[in-house]
Parts: sequence; structure tokens; C-alpha cells
Amino acid sequence: MADAFYVPEGDGRFLSTEWTIGPWARDSQHAGPPAALLGRAVELAVGRDDVQVVRVTFEILRPVPVAPLTVTAQVMRPGRSVILTSASVSDERGVVMLAYAWCIRRAELDLAQVIHGDPPPAGPDAGEAGEMFPSDEVSYLRAMDWRFVRGGFVQPGPAVAWARMRVSLVKDEEVTPLSRVLALADSGNGISSAIDFSRWLFINPDLSVYLHRLPRGEWVCLDAQTTVEPNGIGLATSVLSDETGVIGRGMQSLFLGPRA
Repeated sequence: MADAFYVPEGDGRFLSTEWTIGPWARDSQHAGPPAALLGRAVELAVGRDDVQVVRVTFEILRPVPVAPLTVTAQVMRPGRSVILTSASVSDERGVVMLAYAWCIRRAELDLAQVIHGDPPPAGPDAGEAGEMFPSDEVSYLRAMDWRFVRGGFVQPGPAVAWARMRVSLVKDEEVTPLSRVLALADSGNGISSAIDFSRWLFINPDLSVYLHRLPRGEWVCLDAQTTVEPNGIGLATSVLSDETGVIGRGMQSLFLGPRA
């Protein structure tokens, strides 16, 4: 098996590997890898080094299968300073995941950096691998190198975790900074689960990521917490950081329900 989430097959087609497998079913992907694949498509569609994705919203129409996928992307609103793009992932039945991304042109301005909120947490060297869900099978969780500063997968409540990719996004390609953060951002609800994983489902139909800059280095941090309502709706929010500071925010709406 390739040391990558996806193997390219040409013309926007990709073979999904077992590294993409998510926590809910062995035939469905964690949303992190396809989110990163859509981000890659957006970057290629824009084709400019002077712009950055600043917000990308993913709509997960149904579980992404561990199967051959086709990715398309287009520029919807071209511009010199602001660009809107869209991208989609499809299987043999049709579209499974959509992305809409705003990109803004970068410039060197005579401004002091202003960051609101708490300072970034202690770095990955201060964290521990933590207890994983009891499985040795190949999956997305095993494709990532985890370091928990607070909380953990099997510990309900807020959590702070650093992670880096053990495998590449696409075989034989260098991983971009955007791919690194998008591959992780969908894990906010997973690391900060507020209810028992063995009894309850907490599945997000969407993911929105805001980035005021891209991460530097391999490690990305999620400082995440989940809100649960007895009406069956939840919200997971994450502060995203690299080892030099905060880089953005992530949000996920949650469907809550008992396991069958």
C-alpha cells in the first residue's frame, strides 16, 4: 500500500488508500483527507503563488467512500486581489463533498501583527501520544502522528492536540502547508468529544476553516471544544496553531444520535 492517502490515476482521478479510513465505518473516509484533496484542487485551479486560501467551507453530502474518486475545481469569481473558487469530490454515484474557498492576495504591509485570544499552547514536544481508540488497523488515525497536551481521544471534553502527517496526501507529491492544516482540521470534534463514542454518534455534515496565515513546519495544533445540546445538535470549534502561533479557526456543526 502506498504511503499516501491517495494515488493519482490521471485526469483528476484518485485511488483512495486504507490510510483514509475514518472512525465510523471501514468503508468510509475520515473527512480530513478529502478536505485536503479539495484544498489541493483549489490551489491548482487558482495557480498563483501570491494568494492564500483564507476561508474554505466543506459540505459533506454523504460519507466519502474508500473508493476511486474524481476531483474537479474551478474559479467562480476571478480577481486581482480576491478570488472565489469551488471544488468537488465524486464517486461513481455522484458528488460526495463540495468546497467553496475564498482566496486573498498577500502583500507586505507596514503593520504590526495583532492576534486576539489566548497564546498558543505548549508545543508538540510537551505532548504525549495519548490513548488511541482500541484498533491496530490501518486508518486515518494511524496515518497521523498525535501529541496531546490536554485531553485525548478516549477522554470526553476539551482537548489540545498537535498532529503531523505520517503519509503524504498524494503519492510522490510534496505536502503543501494548506494540505497539512486541512487534513487535520476535521478532527476537532473527534479529539474534543463531549459524549461517549461507544454509545453516541456525533457526525459533522460540514467544516469551515478560516486562516489568516498558513502553517509553518509539519506540526499543526487543534485547541478544540464541543458543545452538545439535548435537541440532538452540537457545535465543535477549534483554534488552529503552528509552533510559532495561532493561524486560524475551525468550526463543525454536529448531528448527534444514539448508535444503532
